[in-house]
Amino acid sequence: MKVCIVGAGAIGGLFAGWMGSRLPAGEVTLSALARGETLAALKREGLTLDTGSETVRVPVKAAADAAELGPQDLVVVAVKGPALAAVAPAVQKMLHADTIVLVAMNGVPWWFFDGLGGELDSLHLASVDPGDAVRQHIPLQHVVGCVVHLSAATPAPGRVKHVMGNGLIIGEPAGGVSQRVTRLADVLNRAGFATTASDRIQRDIWFKLWGNMTMNPISALTGATADRVLDDPLVRDYCRAVMVEAKEIGARIGLPIDQTPEQRHEVTRKLGAFKTSMLQDVEGGRPLEIDALVGSVREIGQQLKLSTPHLDSLLGMIRLMAQVKGLAPQPR
Repeated sequence: MKVCIVGAGAIGGLFAGWMGSRLPAGEVTLSALARGETLAALKREGLTLDTGSETVRVPVKAAADAAELGPQDLVVVAVKGPALAAVAPAVQKMLHADTIVLVAMNGVPWWFFDGLGGELDSLHLASVDPGDAVRQHIPLQHVVGCVVHLSAATPAPGRVKHVMGNGLIIGEPAGGVSQRVTRLADVLNRAGFATTASDRIQRDIWFKLWGNMTMNPISALTGATADRVLDDPLVRDYCRAVMVEAKEIGARIGLPIDQTPEQRHEVTRKLGAFKTSMLQDVEGGRPLEIDALVGSVREIGQQLKLSTPHLDSLLGMIRLMAQVKGLAPQPR
């Protein structure tokens, strides 16, 4: 199996590290599409994986041009939302008729309503794919959705450290459990992931989003770790208000959530004093995933003609902060 990682950061690097070191020799031919310091590090010494108990070097063929890597059997897309449109043409260059594009990204993806059914079936989300730029380069038949339930870090370019967890949920945009999803789940399980095949991957995407669509931007705005966000009663109540609005949106599109915001907060609290990915991006001066996590939810609410005043204010504040810091496009 020819496997290419697009976005060899924390999550993409862990895919590369585990598939390259835990599967039998010769089962996968591993490559990565990278640039800058990450490209230089991968070319110089391969990927360095810190498992917590040992450090492993994983050979990876790295290139900045997808044409050098050629057609792939599996392309794992693990970039942040703002970078997706730029890498989509490169992904297209690596497709053959049966290539699987595993989209391991946070938030609502561009294909979310393809095959979902309901009153917004086949809706194209302008917030996450303006002008259908991504859709034009990555045809839907190649896409398999992926929800990531693990954490990793990149202490330096070309280096990845596993922090905690190993869960993945994968599934077809159209629903059901296909043979290709079953086969891919087997490969990923043997690489060390605890992989579940979902018969409705949008449900799993929405449930994860329901929790991190508040924690991520609020931690980025305040600089607070998750425990401090939840320990402040006024901030916690604001999170709850946003989640109630998002829960109503989910029910309308056929993705109901049977938890209360308070129950979800208790799950988050058990994770301790962690920095969300968006807070880490602020500290690192990287573009923020605002549209996939917040803007998309508001756009769906608008399509349904639902009032979302708390969600609106959250989007306005995080977007303005990011623009001021140069971490989001300036208003037109």
